[in-house]
Amino acid sequence: MTMHQATGLAILGTGRALPKREASSAELDRTHGYEPGWLEARTGVATRYFCDHENQIDLAAEAARKALDEAGLRAQPLDVIICAAAVPYQPIPATAPAVQRALGIDDGQCFATDVNSTCLGFPVALHLAEGLLGNARYSKILVVSSEVASRGLPWEAQPGVAGLFGDGAGAAVIGEGDHSGILAAQFATWPSGYEACTIGSGGTRFDFEKEAELFAANSKFTMDGKELFRLTAKHFGSFVSELLERANTKREDIVRVIAHQASPGALAHMAKICDFREEQVVNIAARFGNQISASIPFTLDYARKTGAVRRGDRIVILGTSAGVSFGGLVMDL
Repeated sequence: MTMHQATGLAILGTGRALPKREASSAELDRTHGYEPGWLEARTGVATRYFCDHENQIDLAAEAARKALDEAGLRAQPLDVIICAAAVPYQPIPATAPAVQRALGIDDGQCFATDVNSTCLGFPVALHLAEGLLGNARYSKILVVSSEVASRGLPWEAQPGVAGLFGDGAGAAVIGEGDHSGILAAQFATWPSGYEACTIGSGGTRFDFEKEAELFAANSKFTMDGKELFRLTAKHFGSFVSELLERANTKREDIVRVIAHQASPGALAHMAKICDFREEQVVNIAARFGNQISASIPFTLDYARKTGAVRRGDRIVILGTSAGVSFGGLVMDL
């Protein structure tokens, strides 16, 4: 079989971070007055981690330092920092400059910017980093996704949705490599599902002063699981087949699927409709929950550090995001 030439993008190091507080579903059952075992049975998630004293920048910096340490770049300035989070630290300015400052990188020593593709933020940022590496000015790029999902969960309106999520961060340092890189990238959007996953407040849609009640009512995350299921069941399998065809890659060539950890059930559904074997899919959602944009880099680091993937392996990174968008990368590590 003729293989496509990889682009030369290499993952030089990865890292992940969690808050200190572990929140089991049993504990949350007691806290919210659910029947024992209800939350785990509803979500499939046994444990997740919530921030108490940590913040989004703390998690991002910890994951980034681990990735930099593995890459051997702790003392060296980066050329670019891309922060790919669904919900920023604050609306303005971007989150990435705060990460740059937390890492101790001096003024003017790198460019720090944000990308927001919700749960697809990390693969979108990798795809952008691939283009930046073609510029002689940029040779080392940090991509970091950090989320504090626990700040906006709908425990009263949708407890089965709220129980899916956890906080965390994942990061990767990107550079050039001879035998690694992206063989194919693909992204597409179905805006018919725009209302399926939302946090309506925080932008310009609702006026905080003139529409205070509406602003407050739309400040929590909401999800229409049935609509998401409909769109993914109808379109995601063919989307993945097209991605693999672009990479001239068969499913049996893929060592691991690094997917957005939407939920244990969603991962099993994805494997079925995409015709992957269960053992190909790295599934840690029951242990850490859905970490939004952080789930893909967190899972990638977990897979690398546990030996589930190794240098030279072919992987596919897959996910869905609010909007609704699908995305994927076929990569040689």
